[in-house]
Amino acid sequence: MIDFHCHLDLYPDPHSVARACRERGLYVLSVTTTPSAWRGTSALAQDAPRIRTALGLHPQIAHERAHELALLEQLVVDTPYVGEIGLDGGPEYRNHWRKQLRVFERALTICRDAGGRVMSLHSRRASGEVLDALEACPGAGTPILHWFSGPLRDLDRAVELGCWFSVGPAMLRGAKGRQLATRMPIDRVLIESDGPFAHVDGRPAWPWEAVSAVPDLAKLWQMDKGACERQLMANLAAIGRIAVGPQF
Repeated sequence: MIDFHCHLDLYPDPHSVARACRERGLYVLSVTTTPSAWRGTSALAQDAPRIRTALGLHPQIAHERAHELALLEQLVVDTPYVGEIGLDGGPEYRNHWRKQLRVFERALTICRDAGGRVMSLHSRRASGEVLDALEACPGAGTPILHWFSGPLRDLDRAVELGCWFSVGPAMLRGAKGRQLATRMPIDRVLIESDGPFAHVDGRPAWPWEAVSAVPDLAKLWQMDKGACERQLMANLAAIGRIAVGPQF
């Protein structure tokens, strides 16, 4: 199945997790938090053709790693996937808001100048500002809003802008998350674990546990589990064509 947003390199034993993903035939988008982590994280996908590594600069550490934008610009030619990038409006990061915004806007410009990328985006407490930045930089690529938690008006605006969404079991546990997922176009949704940050039963989620979102989505979409799985695989194929051609 699919995990379209996880942090393989941040598990205690990332090599064993990557090996388990390969053995399970899991399609994975392995996101990074800094450009300097990208090469090492990419090595986890050696001999794992279904694992792709995205080039990221996480907003929660953007103020510490802004100097790595030059490396992001250098490496972006080597991958069609960028993430995790975006903005975080949480109170603990507000002191760094201006630098966050500069880093995100520059990352979008880099993606645009590279011809567009599939982008996994963080928008916690900042969905409106993320959408503003996307509107200001047309051509940056195809945005996928990871674990979207903004207001309905921002969800509707994101849909109009052509955004995709990745949702996981943790998001679907809450009433708001289910309400948001119900309003997302079913042909623009993928599943994620957000492991090891997201938790299942009090422990970090494994990438293969993203599939536990399927029964919830099937119920929300009023279809059986098999039809839901086929829809998600069709969505994965579509995003793969956008990114790199006929294959994920």
